[in-house]
Amino acid sequence: MIKRTHYSSELEGGEEDVTVAGWVHEIRDLGGVAFYVIRDRDGRLQVTLPRKSVDEKLSERFSGVGREDVVAVTGRVKEDDRAPGGFEVVPESLEIVSEAASPLPLDPTGKVGSEMDTRLDNRVMDLRRAEISSIFRVRHEALRLTREFLCSEGFVEVDTPKIVATATEGGTELFPITYFDREAFLNQSPQLYKQMLMAGGLDRVFEVGPIFRAEEHNTRRHLNESTSIDVEAAHHDAGDVMSTLEELILFVESGLTESAAGELEALDRDLEPPEPPLPRVTYGEAVEIAAGEGVDVEWGDDLSTAAERAVGERVGGYYFVTEWPADIKPFYVQSDGDVCHSFDLMRGGLELASGARRVSDVDLLLERIDAQGLDPEGFDFYVDAFRYGVPPHSGWGLGLERLLMSITGAENIRETVLFPRDRRRLSP
Repeated sequence: MIKRTHYSSELEGGEEDVTVAGWVHEIRDLGGVAFYVIRDRDGRLQVTLPRKSVDEKLSERFSGVGREDVVAVTGRVKEDDRAPGGFEVVPESLEIVSEAASPLPLDPTGKVGSEMDTRLDNRVMDLRRAEISSIFRVRHEALRLTREFLCSEGFVEVDTPKIVATATEGGTELFPITYFDREAFLNQSPQLYKQMLMAGGLDRVFEVGPIFRAEEHNTRRHLNESTSIDVEAAHHDAGDVMSTLEELILFVESGLTESAAGELEALDRDLEPPEPPLPRVTYGEAVEIAAGEGVDVEWGDDLSTAAERAVGERVGGYYFVTEWPADIKPFYVQSDGDVCHSFDLMRGGLELASGARRVSDVDLLLERIDAQGLDPEGFDFYVDAFRYGVPPHSGWGLGLERLLMSITGAENIRETVLFPRDRRRLSP
């Protein structure tokens, strides 16, 4: 096996011998000279085959190369402004590492479009397109920056169970599983566990992990398995954790303009990181805006997609919706009468995060559980953690995939997941 010495981004002039490897992206045969564009992790490079000056056997080997074959080429680097990256490789040897079947299920160059289902059915081929792989490089950088920011703010990363005995918020949006001789569920959220950790004294925690919701949606913004970035902080109110969230958004977007500049360029995205504080729109104001645009909504209704879109068009950019009705929020959200200390982070008409100050009084917690028709016995493990002293606390959950939609401009949330799971898709 010929071992690679350079990626495409590492080529330099000076008549240097190198070995490059990757997929054959494109072939242009002009008779006396043939050009093979090779694609690797970092980009593309050009192998130039001048037939009059190369060995005849080598020329014959190149004639057997097909699109998307994996090859390794050893040769001399030369400067050429017309070539991708400004350099070309004149080959001295060729190894065909792996031949691609024909016909290809989709066009990795992107010149011929494919339906979403075709792309997801052939995801590994889809990832060979620069603009698609760029999304996942941005995802990687966004997660790295998220961890960097939260750690710098004194948060401790934790992991909570994904197999649970009861629902986080009640309801039927659960995936049941068989857990030995009893029923269990895939967790909807780390909510109850991260609150319990406030009683344990970790003070500030965050988690990046999967969540599962058995919602029968089939929209561009919903998944049944997604990744949530969750935060909980003791002695913080809703305003405090809202500040943490908007500072995180600023830090991530600012960082991406440097560490993922090439990927953002491939996606044709020019980020303008928001400056805190972000606009605050009360729920009542949001209802008035939506109703003024002809959306059928009244106080106490959850905001529909149409209502969110109407408010987003009026406000623009990132903003918070605050002061929600207590009756439409979960039992663990602290309220003052009919209004609760809850907020949603929006961008345009897309909800990215939801958070609140939490109930920390045991009696009020039991009252709220009962008022929402939930079985208190199913929450004993959670309520018991509050019986021996727990500080006031607040937190939020931020959907990673929705944040990536906002950053990358993806119109379908499935674009931001390597192998998405929705109500119809369980493979690959």
